[in-house]
Amino acid sequence: MTRRLRAEVWIVLGLSLGQSAVYSVVSLVRKLSQGPLRDSTASLNQSRDAVPWLDLTYQLLAIGFALVPVALALYLLSLDAAPPVLRRLGLDAGRPWRDVAFGAALAAVIGIPGLGVYFGGRALGVTAEIVTSPEDLYWWTVIVLVLSAIQNAVVEEVIVVGYLMTRLRQFGWGLPAVIAASALLRGGYHLYQGFGQFVGNAAMGVVFAWWFHRTGRVMPLVIAHTILDVVAFVGYALFADQLGLR
Repeated sequence: MTRRLRAEVWIVLGLSLGQSAVYSVVSLVRKLSQGPLRDSTASLNQSRDAVPWLDLTYQLLAIGFALVPVALALYLLSLDAAPPVLRRLGLDAGRPWRDVAFGAALAAVIGIPGLGVYFGGRALGVTAEIVTSPEDLYWWTVIVLVLSAIQNAVVEEVIVVGYLMTRLRQFGWGLPAVIAASALLRGGYHLYQGFGQFVGNAAMGVVFAWWFHRTGRVMPLVIAHTILDVVAFVGYALFADQLGLR
């Protein structure tokens, strides 16, 4: 059983955020080979086609297909002899207002220091400039950015926290090792943004993994992550020019 589950974990990660971590390392090496990190750029949510309706189509397809590994992870967890998978991971709607309140609180706890980590990393030259929205804005851009934020939150929190931590505990790993593995993976697939963002996201990973261990609920983490990304993506799209960020 353990051998099968280990293979399962490698497959799920290879189809999702483990793959992203590998590409992130390669991207970081490429940036370092081209000069100082402070002079490089990490772009998120960029246009996929010069034709607006094709751009929208590609964006929506990318969001949809990115959620397939989440469906796979939930399906595999549902095969265990355990409570229903959504309730088991705390992804159910059993306590919506508490989840929203805790999610908003977590977003504030992570988001404010996160800004300090980013600007500190930029000042130290260990973080790339992060561009979180496309240059050309359409009527649907904000909608797609919000959907992208939700997709990121669901993928990362379900796979890196709910799924991975559940499986690692089944392997007999101790809590410190489980939290470290989850946090390091989270930091790893953000390495393309630089060393500062690796540290910041790994720290976020420790907080989120500890929260899941204590509460057994992923939903507040999804809400917190969504809030953070919506602020970063939509805020950049609407106010980057006024703030002189592009």
